[in-house]
Amino acid sequence: MIKDLQELDAYLIKSKEYIARESGKRDKIKEQLKMEKQNLQNIEKEIELLSKVSILFQKTSEFAREQAKNQIESLVTKCLQFIFESDIEFLVEIEEQRGKSNAEFYVINKAEDILIKTKPELSRGGGVVDIVSLALRIAFLQIHKPKIEGPLILDEPAKHVSDEFIFNVADFLKQTSELFNRQIIMVTHNHHLAAIGNNAYKVDMKGSESTVTRITS
Repeated sequence: MIKDLQELDAYLIKSKEYIARESGKRDKIKEQLKMEKQNLQNIEKEIELLSKVSILFQKTSEFAREQAKNQIESLVTKCLQFIFESDIEFLVEIEEQRGKSNAEFYVINKAEDILIKTKPELSRGGGVVDIVSLALRIAFLQIHKPKIEGPLILDEPAKHVSDEFIFNVADFLKQTSELFNRQIIMVTHNHHLAAIGNNAYKVDMKGSESTVTRITS
């Protein structure tokens, strides 16, 4: 009987030691679980914050793109209306295709209260294309960040514009140079455009020899 009690006491001692060890493990696991829950909460907060930042960047990007689009449309429209003396408008349509933005250009004319939307190359021959190309170059130079310094270099900027509107082109270029304080260097065969320059030179070629002569008004 005594032996049985001793064995029982020994068993109880071992059981208490086992329970103490397992309780320690349990408490440690609880503490680890608490820490992991806290880490999980922190990660969830970071994910939420990153999602908000991502949305903010997206909206900021969309806003900046819309602002640039509006500026380009306005400048090109004013250029077209100034030169062609009509209510023609320039429109930029941006579409998302396979994760990339694609821009299409259009001009809008009014005919008897009907809006006619066409590609620039299909409107009034090549004259509209020349002016749209010219205005887009100026727009991109002016709205680009950081600002692009230096002159605007043009090669036959209005070769398809009829003589009816060529004086308006000349006036537009002169006003653009003064308004944006940007020098314009132009190569042209048109005498009206050459006449607006502060300095104009005529290049004649005989055989393989070129002769440059300054044009004086």
